[in-house]
Amino acid sequence: MITAIIKDYIIQYISTNHGLVLKHDDVVILPTRKEFEGSHTFNSFAIASKISANPEALNHSIGKYLVENHYEFDRYNVVKGFLNITLSNNYITQFVSKSIKNSHYFHMPANNIKVMIEYSSPNTNKPLHLGHLRNNFLGYSLAQILKAAGYEVIKANLVNDRGIHICKSMLAYLKTGNGETPASSGVKGDKLVGKYYVIFDQKYKEEISNLMAGGQTEAEAQNQSIWMAEARELLQKWEANDHDTVYLWKTMNAWVYSGFEETYQKIGVNFDTTYYESDTYLLGKNVVKEGLEKGIFYQNDDTSVWVDLTEDKLDHKLLLRSDGTSVYITQDLGTADLKYADYKIDKSIYVVGNEQDYHFNVLKAILQKLGRPYAAGIYHLSYGMVDLPSGKMKSREGTVVDADDLVQEMKDTAQEYAQSSGKLEGLPDDVLQNTYMQIGLGALKYYLLKIDPKKRLLFNPSESIDFQGHTGPFIQYTHARICSIIRKAKAMEIAFENFDSTSYLMSASERNLAVALMGYHEALTDAAHTYSPALMANYVYELAKYYNTFYQDMNILQEPEYEVKIFRLALSSLVAQTIANCMVLLGIDCPEKM
Repeated sequence: MITAIIKDYIIQYISTNHGLVLKHDDVVILPTRKEFEGSHTFNSFAIASKISANPEALNHSIGKYLVENHYEFDRYNVVKGFLNITLSNNYITQFVSKSIKNSHYFHMPANNIKVMIEYSSPNTNKPLHLGHLRNNFLGYSLAQILKAAGYEVIKANLVNDRGIHICKSMLAYLKTGNGETPASSGVKGDKLVGKYYVIFDQKYKEEISNLMAGGQTEAEAQNQSIWMAEARELLQKWEANDHDTVYLWKTMNAWVYSGFEETYQKIGVNFDTTYYESDTYLLGKNVVKEGLEKGIFYQNDDTSVWVDLTEDKLDHKLLLRSDGTSVYITQDLGTADLKYADYKIDKSIYVVGNEQDYHFNVLKAILQKLGRPYAAGIYHLSYGMVDLPSGKMKSREGTVVDADDLVQEMKDTAQEYAQSSGKLEGLPDDVLQNTYMQIGLGALKYYLLKIDPKKRLLFNPSESIDFQGHTGPFIQYTHARICSIIRKAKAMEIAFENFDSTSYLMSASERNLAVALMGYHEALTDAAHTYSPALMANYVYELAKYYNTFYQDMNILQEPEYEVKIFRLALSSLVAQTIANCMVLLGIDCPEKM
């Protein structure tokens, strides 16, 4: 990475000439602003202050040192406390030549760090919706990015398959289902179970309304609810391993799992391992017992068990109720131990919405108090919710944007655009349908990934499919454009893959494009370190913009000079490979024809 190289040289210069030992983070290197010459800019103010030097004089001395001693640099200029550095022509063309021949260019060496990423984590009472899509796309993309950055990655799914929520769906099915199945109804399994979750909510609200109309307060009505009482009774039967209840639970969950798998395959995400809360929810009781024995937890007079986290600026947290039943954090403590026992992970990343920020602060704090070796590696990838123009989604009211329906809508929109443009005429229907799906899914994934995960976003389907904006289809189309050029070059038997000239003098748009290519590894490293696919998404968008400027400015296949032609083809080919690899890291396919 050229940025790291520049930092190394500046650190070496400052140490040798001023006796100050610096770290990489102490040296600030930024892209040079467009109104100045150069590609990389060093901000010297902080370091100049530490060594009592004039920033402008320091920059001149560093710039002179770089140009005179290192072939990577051609010239420099100084603007007050900023040193603008111009990379040498030979260094850049050599980069293009080496990179296009390096099959390992897009992946970094193994770093021997094992990471588990837990994402998706659905409930078995409803199908996946738009909010789940952001979760799945973030988790899968982060896994791809970390693998490319040299980590060993385990993709995990923790399915919330037990509790009162599934009992609500089960009760509504028992009362109103009449033996309906996915096969008999033609309804996808997860959608069928979700339908009964909505029915429960409707019946429950209707019951509450009737009781309140009879003179009861809302609290009294809730206490008198027959629907809720029967749902709780089902939960008790499940926990007591009642045969008929467990059989219905397994049957309805199987319908849901089948539906989930169909959606996962459609959206292109998968998992290396799956945990089920029904298998793990009791494990945490052993952790609670250990904490009591060590004096880390305490027991109240009612026998409930708590932990005092006030020193961690949190609160007192309940771990076991007075009746001995576990709470949500109890299960997570046990599951965390199980994950470590299974995989000996160094880092554990939980992709969960920001409404659970407090929960994960508590989880990490408890595990640290217990001395778990993996506790320091716990990280909550907290992401903002996805809103609709009409407001927040509510599963129990059936007002969510269903994931399957949204994916189909995106595919249909891509098909309408392609047919109106006529760009895909003559392709076989199976190829067309696959391409429509690639474009539609690419638009959806890119829209949900280009925004910093921490930010809440408003989903706009029509904006996401725009082929000219900051969108997935714009990047995919740039890739397809280059593929068309490469196909024509190969048909003309132009051999550009072995380009190795370092004397070719680049134009401004060629240089800018090549320098943008050199930013790939830095973007990958930053995305991996910050757990933000948005950095990779925005990098590849900028690269596509640079290529389109280059494409407008330069002749490629029609260029009369052979050396110029093969350089531009080599550069184009490397851009196509980089775009495709960046999009793979986002979970997005790039069609070769659009």
